[in-house]
Amino acid sequence: MAVSLGPNGLTLGSTTVDDFGNLLATPFIYSISGSIFENEPSTLTLSGVNFLSTDLVVNFTQVSDSINTNVTVTPTSNLEATVSVPAAVYNNVTQGNSVSISVTNSQSRSSSAFSKTAAALPSGGTITTSGSYRIHTFTSSGTFTNTIDNLSVEYLVVAGGGAGFGSTDRSGAGGGAGGYRSSVSGESSGGGASAESALTLSTGNKTVTVGAGGTGAGGGRDSPGTSGNDSVLDSVTSIGGGRGGGSANPGADGGSGGGMGHMPSYGAAPGAGTAGQGFRGGNSSLDSGSRVGGTSGGGASAVGGNVNSYSSVSPGGAGVSSSITGSSVTRAGGGGGFTRDFNAGTSVGAVGAGGSGGGGSGSSGNGGAGGVNTGGGGGGGRLSGGSGGSGIVVIRYQL
Repeated sequence: MAVSLGPNGLTLGSTTVDDFGNLLATPFIYSISGSIFENEPSTLTLSGVNFLSTDLVVNFTQVSDSINTNVTVTPTSNLEATVSVPAAVYNNVTQGNSVSISVTNSQSRSSSAFSKTAAALPSGGTITTSGSYRIHTFTSSGTFTNTIDNLSVEYLVVAGGGAGFGSTDRSGAGGGAGGYRSSVSGESSGGGASAESALTLSTGNKTVTVGAGGTGAGGGRDSPGTSGNDSVLDSVTSIGGGRGGGSANPGADGGSGGGMGHMPSYGAAPGAGTAGQGFRGGNSSLDSGSRVGGTSGGGASAVGGNVNSYSSVSPGGAGVSSSITGSSVTRAGGGGGFTRDFNAGTSVGAVGAGGSGGGGSGSSGNGGAGGVNTGGGGGGGRLSGGSGGSGIVVIRYQL
């Protein structure tokens, strides 16, 4: 009795009767999902017919690489079986060579061979493993070379943090954290958003951009730094953090917004964050020529700290933690602000701590820099604003 598939009547397997009247089913493989990699274990799923229920022998053969090895597995069903590629295959196969795969079922009936070409693994960045995940970490811009069709990846893309504001006779606000986007299941993106969907990548070279932090400035009455730069992975872009504000400069919008400097009556305002990436900078209720507020920058998980008293500045907005690399790391904290009290002296005031996740501290001197590869905002300062921290891009997947 033939078993057919499709309009052309392709025979996938057959059932015959032996001399003793026993039914014998011949297996057939019609597809294999998964990949064989040079020097790396992986798993294949075989689909077909007549695999039966026990003791399916899977044979791997590659003549030029001297491979001829068997693995016995228990089929998932009569139509499907999963097999781990044995070390005798992946340790000896050469990228680009075709491996013949066939099966023999428990009735000693064998299929014809199905070919699977061995592939190189994806490359780019610093490569590590954690559990069943292979991880590529980019701390600077580079190229991710994908060798696997329709590769599903989880990602973390953090942009560069904004610089803090420096002012010799006024206040300085903290910079906002770089935008934070994540698709790691069970974790969060910035701005209170849930994890995004996994990204499916085609084969080929993918440009990875790691955004630099904004540059701090100082030495003048109003010395605004610059906002952070975007980080990009394929279709995913995280927005650079907004720089902190001063007397004549509102905090800039960004992945997370820069803090507010000086007084509301001067038009000071915090920068806004980007939905799904981060929060706005902090607000100030101080509106006096003698006491001016420099609030803290927004972070990926919280708004920037407010200023309600010249003697108190709340810390930068907190970042978000991720275990995409195998251990928990918090990134994208906002920079702390500096609030000036004119009545008490040129360098007297309050400073805000940097937000958890690499935010630089505010200072009555030079604002602290955001953490390298955290996307943290720079701290505001009296002499100069701190530079923002550079971003990071992390990609992980299972083979």
